[in-house]
Parts: sequence; C-alpha cells; structure tokens
Amino acid sequence: MKACAHIVGPQDGPGAALSDLARSLGFAAVQPYAGVGAAEAQSQQTPLMFFLFAAVENVASLKATADSIRFANARRIRFSPLVYFSESPSAEAIRACVEMGFDDVITLPFTGTRVRSRLSRLVDRRLVFFESAHYFGPDRRSTTDAGVSRRIEIVRSTDAGVSVIRDEMRRAA
Repeated sequence: MKACAHIVGPQDGPGAALSDLARSLGFAAVQPYAGVGAAEAQSQQTPLMFFLFAAVENVASLKATADSIRFANARRIRFSPLVYFSESPSAEAIRACVEMGFDDVITLPFTGTRVRSRLSRLVDRRLVFFESAHYFGPDRRSTTDAGVSRRIEIVRSTDAGVSVIRDEMRRAA
C-alpha cells in the first residue's frame, strides 16, 4: 500500500504490536508519530497518511494529538484517517474517539484480514466530513451544532492523497 502508517503511542507494548501489524499489512512506511511537521514531510513521499493510535488507559489523553492532526493546515494531514486500536469495546472509549473525530475504532481481535478490511473502507471512496465550532471529522449523523458549519466531501487515495470534491458552508435553520 502506497501509504504511511504513523504509530501514535509507546514504541513498546501496544505500540510495537501495532507497528508489526502495520508492516504486515504492507504499508510503504511505518514510523512512530513524531509530530505534524514530520508527517507533512513524509507526505511528499507517501501522499496518504494513516494515524494508528495504540491502546491507552485514558482515551481522553489522545485529544491533543488528535486535535493537532485534525486541525493541521496541510490537507493531506487534516483529512488523514485516524484509527484507534482498543483492547476493549468500551462504549465510553468509542464515544470519546468519535467526539475527537476519529474515523474508526477497531477492537480485538486485530487480525490482518479484519484490520485490512476496515482500513480499506477509508480509501478510494467518497467520505463526508463535518466542521463546526466544536467538531471536525467524519460526518456523524448524531452531531448537531447550531450556527455555521461546513460539509466537505473528500476522496482519499494512495496515489493522490486527499482530494476535496465539494466544500459547502451551511447555516442552521
């Protein structure tokens, strides 16, 4: 896959296991997350970035990193898939990830076939993002925000990275 997997988390334990999984899936590059600047530099070689988050005890501790990616200036970074690998199917953890703008939360078992299938749903198809004063990420039908918002249709591809198909401003009625 002509994409880079940035592993967010420790370089041992869950982070090391996630790195090994990403390598087995055939990512062109697998590297520890070293900030938005490093991801932007890597995007010149591999236009599509995946940010794979290893399991942590407190999911809320991921917010600063998720926000730095979701609110990055570079489109290739801002619209990149954010995927959390949870060791338990906690409704609270899944809800927290959704509220932070994650594309997906994958729970055990982390088999290659299952993860490949889930990640493939995030590329080569139209996806809708929603931006408001309080949220930026994949459109969640339960997300309601009064005021001005944006609806952005994108396509992610391993060849071109992220392409914006449509960008519309909306006002709540």
